Order: sequence, then structure tokens, then C-alpha cells
Amino acid sequence: MASSEGAASLLCIKLVVCLCFLGLSQGRGTAKPPFTLRNLPPLEKASSFPAMRHDSYDYIVVGGGTAGCPLAATLSLKYKVLVLERGGSPYGNRNISYMENFHIGLSNTAPDSSSQAFVSTDGVINARARVLGGGTCINAGFYSRASSSFVQDVGWEEDLVNESYPWVEDKVVQWPKIAPWQAALRDGLVEAGVSPFNGYTYDHVSGTKVGGTIFDANGHRHTAADLLAAGDPNNLRVLLHASVHKIVFNSQQGRLRPRAIGVQFADEDGRLHQALLNTNRDSEIIISSGAIGSPQLLLLSGIGPKNDLKNHNIPVVLHNKYVGKGMADNPMNSIFIPTKSPPRQSLIETVGITEAGVFIEASSGFGQSEDSIKCHHGIMSAEIGQLSTVPPKQRSLELAREYAHNKLSLPKEVFQGGFILEKIDGPLSTGHLVLADTDVKNNPAVTFNYFSHPQDLSRCVYGIKTIEKILKTNSFAHLTPDDAGYEMERVLNMSVRANVNLIPKHTNTTESLEQFCKDTVITIWHYHGGCHVGKVVDQQHRVLGVSGLRVVDGSTFSRSPGTNPQATVMMMGRYFGVKILRERLGRAAGV
Repeated sequence: MASSEGAASLLCIKLVVCLCFLGLSQGRGTAKPPFTLRNLPPLEKASSFPAMRHDSYDYIVVGGGTAGCPLAATLSLKYKVLVLERGGSPYGNRNISYMENFHIGLSNTAPDSSSQAFVSTDGVINARARVLGGGTCINAGFYSRASSSFVQDVGWEEDLVNESYPWVEDKVVQWPKIAPWQAALRDGLVEAGVSPFNGYTYDHVSGTKVGGTIFDANGHRHTAADLLAAGDPNNLRVLLHASVHKIVFNSQQGRLRPRAIGVQFADEDGRLHQALLNTNRDSEIIISSGAIGSPQLLLLSGIGPKNDLKNHNIPVVLHNKYVGKGMADNPMNSIFIPTKSPPRQSLIETVGITEAGVFIEASSGFGQSEDSIKCHHGIMSAEIGQLSTVPPKQRSLELAREYAHNKLSLPKEVFQGGFILEKIDGPLSTGHLVLADTDVKNNPAVTFNYFSHPQDLSRCVYGIKTIEKILKTNSFAHLTPDDAGYEMERVLNMSVRANVNLIPKHTNTTESLEQFCKDTVITIWHYHGGCHVGKVVDQQHRVLGVSGLRVVDGSTFSRSPGTNPQATVMMMGRYFGVKILRERLGRAAGV
């Protein structure tokens, strides 16, 4: 039986949930008309770019991703903008549009797929987006704002931040219809002491909450690409399959600093083109290619450590030893929970925000559409590189493919259950990015140095112990085959073959848990860094030492914002778009 304290907590949760739904329904009743894609600009192939016609632009945005789309849309309200996106369109792609196909896009390794796999030198298999809309097209959809302390630390204007988040939310964010597995986590978190329950909220607050999602009630995904419809289609040109090879600089003798004047890019047929800015001194190239693509493009353009550039025969435009430094990826570890019946598919809807700097989330079930990979573990699937039962240095894409081939021999029971995940805030462990070659289509070499900082490791141990507490609550006991909780011994061997992790046997031994953290570390795709503020860009995100060039994306972060970064990265695009417009209009008015 539940204790009186536990029963009171659950009663309180139910009351808060009811009040939240009342508030949300009232708020939606007075909301603006639904956002539509009526003004979405034409999405053209890069080969349509006229080789002989000399169009010029006020802004060229390199990367139509999570930050690039809202940024370009905002700038186009006043100025002529060109967006160059290396990937294709998300529209009409079922593997992007529907939650039940979430795993398929990430497992597709074709050269033109929406996801490009890479393996860090640490051995963790990862992915980067290659599609208009960026990471919002391939992620788990959870929407949660950064903490107020993050906003203060990065020096953003609080009022503009508080205007920019709702601009995004009104267009692409929904409240989830919470799945049973997510409700169990919600109740289990509060029973385990991750309290209070803060209801449905976008805000980053300690305790347990239900956040927003970019999936609607039908499981249809809304992405940052939708935000392009908030721009002026007459001022906005979007080219797909446009791989930018380098930034073009005007380095005339006597000029104090190199000035970015255009970009060189290849179209889908490999033909080279050059897009130029107009001659207005306020016109800019803005790189929004993500934490892998942005430092990579700076290096390919001659901005970075001079010795590294010379090793690749890249002419040095500007020596900056910090480009590619401070790379970080928030380590994640997961625990599989077998259940007596197949849980409904869910990605991320509920989160526990602990005071110790650990976030607890969950996923469950798997989508079974006509297209679907049969029997997979959703966000934890080996098919997408989450080889958590293989030590990192032994992992490979080939091993993931081998698992996919052999799994048909496994009993279906090993796919019947859900996962509880723990992710480290920050993190404090950092690494670096260097060029592997000079082909922009290839991945650079990335090192994250997971758990090299002892505090990250101690946080992981705390997270695993918290998950163990959650599994002992009444909220999870009734999900087990015998309604009595979890005796893991009988499924240990099966779980290893199925690429799932269960609670370690020796949870009272810190050393054992530390080894478990190191051996089972995977990613939740929240990597960042490589173009830090104060080292590569200034407070306004202008690249130091050159003119006419900015970086606006997660590569400028020294830590990941909140529990999941997409909310803040989309907000960031809108924020800097508004700031640039205000500053430029102010200069024009002589203010």
C-alpha cells in the first residue's frame, strides 16, 4: 500500500493536472488564429541559382536549421535574405512528419537522408541534421525553455527573450496528451522526492513537470522550417541541397580586417556558385550551421588555429586558436523497464529537474507503421546508434547494422517496455573539433571527453540512484509482470542481447555505478560549443577579427540551455533577428 504521504502527493498531482488543463483550455480559447504555412517561401533546388545573374543580398544565412529559419524569417521582414540549406525539404517526408516514424529518419544512412551519422573519437555514435528545419526535424520533440540563470549568464536582454519564446510557441508548440508511461514517470518522480509537481509549463523550474512538444495531437511534427512562413516571401529565398564550401572575404591591402562579402557553394549536381552580399556596410553573412557545421565552416574558410589550417593547405584569413574548442555533449544513460503489456509509444513529455544538476526523462514503446522498422526501442534503438550495452570504444556503425540484422531472432518480450533516461546538466567535460579533411560534406573529427570531469561522473551516479528510487515507487510497481516491482536477474542475459540496460546489480557501490556510467554512455544529441562567445564571437555574435560575419546557433553555447535545447535555439534565431533589425534601423535613424 502507498504511504499516506505518497497518497497525498499523488492526490496533489491529480489536482494540479486538472487545474493545468482548465488553464490551458481557457488560454487556447482566447488565442490568436492558428498559424498557417500560407506564406512559406518557395523551396528551390540550389541548381536554380542563376550562374550569370548577379543578385546580391542584405543577409546570407548559411544553414536553414533550428536557429537559421526563425532568424531568416525575421530579417526578411525588412531586408533581402538568402538561406542556403545543405539538406532537402522536410515537407512530404513521412519519416520526419510523423512521430511513429521517428526512428527511421535517424537510422537512414543514405547520402541524402535527413540525418548524417558521425562517431566521436570517444566512440559514441551521434547524428547531425541535414534537412531544412535542422534538429527540429529529427529530435524527440520536447520543448522546454532555458533557466533564467542561463539567460543572465549569456547576457541576453530578458524582455526580448520573453517576447521571442512566445513568438515560437504560438506557431509550432503544443501541449502533449500525456502518454501512460510519461504519467507513470511523473508520479514516480514526485514519489521519489523530485518535487514539487509544477504542472504543465515551458519554464525551467526545479521539481517535476510536463513540458511542451512540437508534435500535435495526431503525432504530426511541426519544425523550425514552419517559421519561415512568418517572414516576407518576397524578400526570402531558400535554396535546398546547397553545400557552402567557404566564406568569401575581401582582404584588400590596407583594409584593417578581412570582410565577408559572399559564400561559395555547390548545388545538388556538384556545380559551384557564388552568392554575394550587396555593398551596404551593414550587410552580413550569418552562419547557423550548428555545433558541428559552424566551426567546420570557419575552419574551411581560413579562420582557426593557423597550424591546423596549414596542415590542410587552407590559406589563413585569421588565426584564432579557439575555433573548434570547448565542444561538449550532455552524456545520457538509460535504464530499460520490462512491462507486462506493451506501452504506448511516447518520446519525451515529462521531466524531473533535480537540484543536483541531473534531468530525468523517459521514452516508451515503438511506432509500427507500414514503413516502420519492426521491433525497435524508439529513442534508444541500436538502429540509430544507441549501442548502450557495448563499451564506447568498441562501437561502430557496422555493429549497429549487425544488431539490426540479428535482432529478428530475439523474443518480442525484449521490446516490451520503456526507458527512463538521465542526462547531465552542463556538462563540465569538454573536448574539441578538428578537420578530418577539406570536404564540407564529410564529418570533422569530434572529441567530447565524456565524464572527464569528476563532477559529471558523480552526477551520473546520482541520476542512476534516482532512477532506482523511481522504480521502487507504487507508480511503477503495477507495470511489472507480477505487480511486485522489478527482479532484474531473470532478464539480464536477454537484455544484453537486446541492447538494453537494466539497473546495475551493485547500486550501493559508487565505483560500480561510475563504471556503468562510462560503459553505457550514449547521446541525446545536445552537443554544443566550438564558437564560444568571447573567444570566437563577441557578445553580439560577430566573429572576432573580421567584419560582416556572425554565428547564431548552439555552437556559441558553453553549456546546453535547460533540459532540451531546441526551444532556446529557435528563440535565439528570433532574438538575434530582432536585435539586428533594431540596431540597423537605429543606425539608419542616427540613434
